[in-house]
Amino acid sequence: MHKRLKQISNHYAASKSKHVQLIRRVSKKPLFTLPIATFMVLLLVVMVAFLVAGGGRDPQLKSDDSNVVIISYDKQENTIPTRAKNVGDLLKRLEIKLHSGDVVEPAEDTEIIGDNFRVNVYRAVPVTIVDGGKKTFTYSAAATPRSIVKQAGVEVYPEDILELLPTENFLQESSIGERVVIDRATPVHVNLYGTKVVMRTHAETVGDLLKEKNITMDKDDSVQPTAETKLAVDSQVFLVRKGTKIVTEEREIPVPIETIQDSSLTFGTSVVRQQGTPGKKLITYQLILKNGKEVSRKPIQQVIVAEPVKQVVARGRNFNIATDKASVLALAGVAQSDYPYADYVIEHESHWNPAAMNSAGCAGLGQACPGSKLARACANWQTDPVCQMRFFHGYAIGRYGTWSAAYNFKVANGWW
Repeated sequence: MHKRLKQISNHYAASKSKHVQLIRRVSKKPLFTLPIATFMVLLLVVMVAFLVAGGGRDPQLKSDDSNVVIISYDKQENTIPTRAKNVGDLLKRLEIKLHSGDVVEPAEDTEIIGDNFRVNVYRAVPVTIVDGGKKTFTYSAAATPRSIVKQAGVEVYPEDILELLPTENFLQESSIGERVVIDRATPVHVNLYGTKVVMRTHAETVGDLLKEKNITMDKDDSVQPTAETKLAVDSQVFLVRKGTKIVTEEREIPVPIETIQDSSLTFGTSVVRQQGTPGKKLITYQLILKNGKEVSRKPIQQVIVAEPVKQVVARGRNFNIATDKASVLALAGVAQSDYPYADYVIEHESHWNPAAMNSAGCAGLGQACPGSKLARACANWQTDPVCQMRFFHGYAIGRYGTWSAAYNFKVANGWW
């Protein structure tokens, strides 16, 4: 398999080398005695004419069924052309097998769109999960302690504390590689004004539990057992308010999301490195009654009974815009800082095919709907990518304010 991958990579490199040698031979001709500024202007004009006339890799700036992929795998990086439709198909074609605990980023079902698409294969390493007196040996390439234990099938709760630690003494710790040490929270059965819930805590006493959960005591409240009572697994705690009618509602706490910018991933791709889970809270109300009927309610407690677990998302920031596309963006007036956003939108709308038209009549690089709008702005729209790009640049700024906002909308909704 290594030989096959090397052959593909070498073939691609040889092809690039031929183009470089051709440029060097041409550069020795008298044309290059022109002043540099004049030559650069001529070169830009020729490139634009080349695009409009249908030059480049494809007559219509259209990606063919082959994309260039940069794959990092087993301490090597290879740049290869491929017709694979998604990451899983790519791994199959290259005969790269994923073993238990291995991680590929982005996910196997991620579609490969555009050139310079990055794929990273991370091989699992030995990890020991220390859960009290129990040790579980596994292999994992997951990025966070929670992801590692989930991959190993070990159940943990949001209140459990997980640390990823190195093994410092193999003989004493009976493990190699890294260790995930789980500090379990103690499950306690709490009767909160008649509502029974299980709370997990690191508190040592009933009083500490009330402080940890922000449970405040009113003059009419009582707690059993007393605040000084030590907690143990499955301890029973009762919080009571006499002489009033109480109701409790359960609410979900949204999953917090932490976003990391990662230059090892292609711009526009994202990877979930830790799966988040929503939390749960109880809101307790004291009912105000008149003639035995509720007329209003007063919130008296808001208690988090299950903490949410944050979701960790890595978003790609690596981009490499092809020269022909960059020229079109520049001539259309798109700021260089907006190139990755505009490239993502256009690539996903039309694969940079100016003549693209779908069954609904949407046309062009950015799929204007109806296509007649684009035709009015650009008479020769099928062969004029620069005019089109000016049109879609105006659309992006006019509707979203910035290309980055247009990109975010496209990612969230699949259209723009």
